[in-house]
Amino acid sequence: MSPDDEAFDRLLRYVEDELGFATSYYDDAYLDRRVSSRMRRTDADDYAEYHALLADDDREQEALLDAFSVNVTSFFRNPKVWEELRSVLRSLSEESGTVRLWSAACSDGREPYSLAMLALDDPEVDESRIEITATDIDREILSAARQGVYRSTRTTDIAEQLAPLDEHERYVERDDESFAVTDPVKELVEFERHDLINGDPKSDFDLVVCRNLFIYIDTEHKLPILETVSKSLREGGYLIIGKTETLPDQLKPGFDAVARRLRIYRKTDSISVR
Repeated sequence: MSPDDEAFDRLLRYVEDELGFATSYYDDAYLDRRVSSRMRRTDADDYAEYHALLADDDREQEALLDAFSVNVTSFFRNPKVWEELRSVLRSLSEESGTVRLWSAACSDGREPYSLAMLALDDPEVDESRIEITATDIDREILSAARQGVYRSTRTTDIAEQLAPLDEHERYVERDDESFAVTDPVKELVEFERHDLINGDPKSDFDLVVCRNLFIYIDTEHKLPILETVSKSLREGGYLIIGKTETLPDQLKPGFDAVARRLRIYRKTDSISVR
C-alpha cells in the first residue's frame, strides 16, 4: 500500500469513527471524488494535510459530510418510471385504508413532492388517503426540502420536468429566480431524518421508492440496506429502485417483477431476509 493509500484509509477511518459517517459502506472511488473536491476547495495538498485540517475545523467537518450526501435529483426523474408508478398509485388507491409511501434517501425533496403532485393530479387517486414519508441522513438538505423552494437555472426547465402532470401549473409558483411547490403538495409530505445504513427498518409501507442510491454504495453493503427497505414493506407492497440498479439474488425470491426494465417490484409473502 502506498503512503497516499495509507493516508486516505486513515482519513476514512477518522470520518467513520469520529464523525459517524459509515465510509466503509461506500465505494472508495465515490468517496475519493468527494474528498478530493473538498481538498481543492481548502487548498490541501494531500490526504494527510486535509486530515489535519478536518480534525481542527468543525465547519469543514460539516462541509465534508454534506459532500458525502447524495443530492442529485429532479422532479419526475425518468418519466417512464413515473408513468408506471401512476398505475401503481391507482391500484393502491383502490384498496381500503391509508396509502403509506416512503421516499428513502429523498435528497432535496423533489422525489417525494413528485409523488404528492402525481397523487393530486390523477383523478383516479384519492389524495386524501395518501401519506408520504420522506427521509434522508442530511439534516441541512432536509431543512431545505421542507421549504420546497428551488432555484431556476438555464438548465432547469420546470415545465419540462413536470410534463407527466396534466395541470402542472397548480403545483408550483414561479418567479424570475426560483420556484416553490404549493402548500397542497407540501401538506402530503412529512420529512424526517433516517439513516438507511445504521437505522432500524420502518413498517407496513405500501410503496418504497429508493432510487439511485446503490450506485454509490459498496457492493457488500447493498444487501443489508435493501433488507432494511424490504422489511419496511408490507406483503404486497411495491419497491422501486434505480433503473441501473438490481436486486441482490438473495432477495429476488421475495419479489415479483411488476415492470422489470423499470425496476418496479412487488413484495410477496415468501420473502426471507435476515
